[in-house]
Amino acid sequence: MFDKGMNIRRDMFGSDLADKAWAGADDFNRPFEELVNQYCFGEIWGRPGLDRKTRSIVTLSMLTGLNRPNQIRAHVRGAIANGVSKEELQELFLQAAIYCGVPAAVDSFRIAREVFKEMGI
Repeated sequence: MFDKGMNIRRDMFGSDLADKAWAGADDFNRPFEELVNQYCFGEIWGRPGLDRKTRSIVTLSMLTGLNRPNQIRAHVRGAIANGVSKEELQELFLQAAIYCGVPAAVDSFRIAREVFKEMGI
């Protein structure tokens, strides 16, 4: 499950970022990185019940509601890799403005625009 999760992380965020997170783990946070690879990405993202595009939309919706900017940044990249379009992200954040609050959506729109610029899209 660990390897499955690591492969999904590489697909979504690129090998450089996924491998860097693992290589940078130390005695303190290595158990957490193992948990993320095995359970978050291997067990959950690897389940057959939802495709990765849908999981990205669900995840970004929750991260917007929780106002987690660092994770939003990473998951916008992952969503693009999983086939979510800019237009779909726009609709997601507009809907989040209503259900999660305008301040949360403001941050998500801002972060997404920064990521689009970094990615050249």
